[in-house]
Amino acid sequence: MAAPATLNHAGIAARIPHAGRMALLDRLLGWNADELRCSASGHADPEHPLRGRDGLPATAAIEYAAQAMALHGGLRVEATDPGARPLPGFLASARGVRLHVTRLDDAAGPLLMTVTRQAGDAEQALYRFTLDDGNGRRLVEGRAAVVLNRPLEVPQG
Repeated sequence: MAAPATLNHAGIAARIPHAGRMALLDRLLGWNADELRCSASGHADPEHPLRGRDGLPATAAIEYAAQAMALHGGLRVEATDPGARPLPGFLASARGVRLHVTRLDDAAGPLLMTVTRQAGDAEQALYRFTLDDGNGRRLVEGRAAVVLNRPLEVPQG
């Protein structure tokens, strides 16, 4: 079976390690080997899992990006090796992050996330990400590194 061109929330949630309310992405709008575009509309929800006392901070865009990168990695595996499971990974760093707003909950929706794979191999990937509001205004942008197939080591003691 070929990887799908678009997905709804349930299809996305089935392909990322985030569950329940923490699965933040609503729609896969399109993707290819290098880029993925998706949308999310729950940012204004007063019960958003990342919302604080002062609203949903713009730094939450990094979590939206992490989920989009996980989805992209999974779809790349699905497209090249149907039936294979994507490698587990974790967000190793976020760099050059520019917050053009302080919060996301008052942004015109839906939020539009784009992640672009800039480099990578079987052990790591480097992505550029952007988050725009429903009017095309840039809210957040940056780069993120993902380490694949490496369990986090927990210090003993």
